[in-house]
Formats: sequence, structure tokens, C-alpha cells
Amino acid sequence: MGKLISVMPCLDMRAGRVVKGVHFVDIADAGDPVACAVAYCQAGADELALLDITATVEQRDTLVEVVRKVADVCTVPFTVGGGIRDVESARSVLAAGANRVSTSSAAFRRPELIRELIAEFGVDAVTVAIDLDVNPAMPSGYEVYIDGGRTATGYDAVDFAKKADDFGVNVILPTSKAGDGAKTGYELSVIKAMAQSCSAKIVASGGAGKMEHFVEAAQAGAEVLLAASVFHFNMIGIPELKAELKRNGFSVR
Repeated sequence: MGKLISVMPCLDMRAGRVVKGVHFVDIADAGDPVACAVAYCQAGADELALLDITATVEQRDTLVEVVRKVADVCTVPFTVGGGIRDVESARSVLAAGANRVSTSSAAFRRPELIRELIAEFGVDAVTVAIDLDVNPAMPSGYEVYIDGGRTATGYDAVDFAKKADDFGVNVILPTSKAGDGAKTGYELSVIKAMAQSCSAKIVASGGAGKMEHFVEAAQAGAEVLLAASVFHFNMIGIPELKAELKRNGFSVR
């Protein structure tokens, strides 16, 4: 069998509720995070992501109380992102029961943060997330965005992934702004470029709409397949997805 692939439902949260948008806007309610976490653990998810999508823009810490409640019911490892801007904000989330923190805007603004978090909590507790959008002027064709996808940086997305990789992170999570919630497929060229130039695991995120999108992302080099809408709204079942990945030569848990 081919390499081991993990399936990772993502709970985007705003004001303590799970929500889902398209292109980072047009946000719709998708339920209670604790109930969603229980359902996904029972359905065979390998890990979960909780992203507090407005924490950075609202300049506040992530909702630690929600993290604690999810940790109480979660039977798989889970990553929490949103508002992780220093060692202390990471510590409060990990102390509440998260297995990993994901940092994006803060890591871009001050890349040494990546090294600090790894030194403090270990490499298995840190993910660097990179929001990106198409920009033909960039060497890779993709530009890093920060502040929940609101602010263009003028920095090439694959170059920043290499920088994070050099700092020692072992999971990089690129999310396509164009793909987010659009169900048109992952940004395969970014996944491929990052997988080929980084030693970190690459998480495919932003754009899953049907089974073959997940298979394509795994073929492009992603080792973790993250999605939200297709799981929240029962368009794709996790057991069926794992069976499809297996049929295409990948190992699944």
C-alpha cells in the first residue's frame, strides 16, 4: 500500500459555534462544536482541526472554554488555530486539552515564533498554517495572505512554506482562499510544490467537493486531507472516503 493518509474534518468556529463560509466569507451556521466533534470521532476521523476564524482579526485569544469541552469528548488528536500569537496563547490552548496549535498570521509576521513554540512544546505540538491566493506575479503563482485571508503580503506562498520547514515545523497547512468552500478541488500545484520542497507533512485544505478531489490531493503529496463543508453537510462520509483512498492505493487508519 502507498503512504498513510489521515482524514481531518475541520470545525471553523465563530462566537463558539461551528460555521462554514465560501472564500472566507458568506458564513453559515453548521452546529455545536462539541456535538460535531463527537460525531466525527464516531465516524472514523483520524484527527480534528478547530479554527477560531475571527480570533486574529478581533485581536483576542482563541475560545479556551470551547477547546476544553471538545477535549473532554474527543477521542482523536486535535489541532487548534486562531489567535495563537505567542508562547502564552499556545500554552493556554494546549493546557485546555488540544494536542497541537496552528499559527498563521503571527508566524508570518515573526517567523522566530515557530522556533519558540517548537522549543517550548515540542515539534509534535506545532503546525504552521498558510492562507494563500492566486497571484501570477509570484514565482509559485501563489501569495501568502494573513489576518484571516484579508491582507495580501507580497510574499510567495511556497517560499514561506520552505522558511517554516527550515525552522523545523513538521506539519504545514496551506489553505486556498479561492478554493475555500467552493468545492472545486484543492490547489494541487501548491500541494505538489510544498510536498516536493519541504520535509514537513502537507495538509490539503480548501476546496474539497467530491471523492476524487481527496484522491488527487493525496496523489499530489498531501498526507493529511482536511475538509469542512462536505463532512458537515453529509455530502461525503468518512468511511466511504477511506474506502475510496484505499481503492486508489493509499493506506488509511
